[in-house]
Amino acid sequence: MEAPTIKKTFLKKIITIILGFGPGIFAIGYTIGTGSVTSMIVAGSKFNMQLLWVLFLSCLFSGILMFAYGNFALITGETALYGFKKHLKFGKVLAILIIVGITFGQWNSLMGILGISSNIIFEILVLNFEGLSTHEYGTVLTIAIIIIVTFYLLMLVGKYTFFEKILIIFVTLMGMSFLLSLFFVQPLPIDVVKGLIPTIPDVPGGKMLVAAFVGTTMAAATFLSRPLFVKGKGWTIKNLKQQKKDAITAAILIFIISGTIMAVAAGALFYKGIEVNHVLDMANTLEPVAGKWAVTIFFFGALSAGLSSIFPCLLIAPLLVADYQSGTIDTNSRQFRIITAIACLVALIGPAFGANPIEIQILSQVFNVFVLPIVILGIILMLSSKKVMKGYKTHLGVYIGMYAALFFSLVISYNGIIALLEYF
Repeated sequence: MEAPTIKKTFLKKIITIILGFGPGIFAIGYTIGTGSVTSMIVAGSKFNMQLLWVLFLSCLFSGILMFAYGNFALITGETALYGFKKHLKFGKVLAILIIVGITFGQWNSLMGILGISSNIIFEILVLNFEGLSTHEYGTVLTIAIIIIVTFYLLMLVGKYTFFEKILIIFVTLMGMSFLLSLFFVQPLPIDVVKGLIPTIPDVPGGKMLVAAFVGTTMAAATFLSRPLFVKGKGWTIKNLKQQKKDAITAAILIFIISGTIMAVAAGALFYKGIEVNHVLDMANTLEPVAGKWAVTIFFFGALSAGLSSIFPCLLIAPLLVADYQSGTIDTNSRQFRIITAIACLVALIGPAFGANPIEIQILSQVFNVFVLPIVILGIILMLSSKKVMKGYKTHLGVYIGMYAALFFSLVISYNGIIALLEYF
């Protein structure tokens, strides 16, 4: 009789740990979507583990910036853009530029996310109903409409805790799927070590992928939205230690899950000289070594990644506007419904025109890097003000990390400009 009790206790502990996630779950939802999955798979298939160092630095700086923005919210009781507008000399202009830049990047990303998710479901259906293969465009567009309408309706009835629970389910399924995939294929250990040495692939598309990597794993939206989610969680200045732990945990999990995806692609495709150019290519990552079951597992992980990103991407514009106006968000307001409806219509542009969702996704991640330096500079200025921070002193190590992140973001932004000029 003791064995079932032990199993129940262990299962309860696992569930408690998963449900114990705070606002960090939104950071994972923003970061590891189909954009991240696409970037990691394309990079792994083309360059092996060569870009692992970019992922490591992006996650390290993401953890520092999540911690910085979270602490700002708990100590001042204010959110990011509202604080910029209130305390900085050119805060209004800065805040508006950030809103426009992030919304543009996230809505473009939403097009790619919806396109890839719809294509994944279509490929799963084709495995069981071969006749659908001749009706690809109509089926994919119909699936996209059903997905986005469903998510819009969920947005209208949801509160913070509801969104958090949905994301926990999707992120858990995604992580388990990709970790399971890693059992089928692995890269060589020496390639993993080499990947931590900074180098940029000197081939067409190399610079683009580096910028896309940073755009998806060091997303400005993740940091700016953190104060709102910290407040939504009901945390106060008493939760400073919890906030720190949450930021560190989120950054570590982003690195593990993203690194796993890249490793799976490197192990399955790079050594065979296979590159990823279409959605079905991503499914074929595991088929040569593990058959249809592996395809299903991988598809399930990629779909979970896509669905976990739709909520945050739909939320970002109304969140930023509400942040700018008052620092609070009302999910029942007319403004919230209108902005999210516009986001849903924008998301359907890609599937409606039959665009290649992988190309859209990579390009959208590159655009995300250009607003990053402004977002980092903003929080540095806020934390440096004794008046704003009410005498609270930020640790020197955090300042060093933020200035290093600022320098890194400027280098990557320059790299992104060069990549776009080469592309167009």
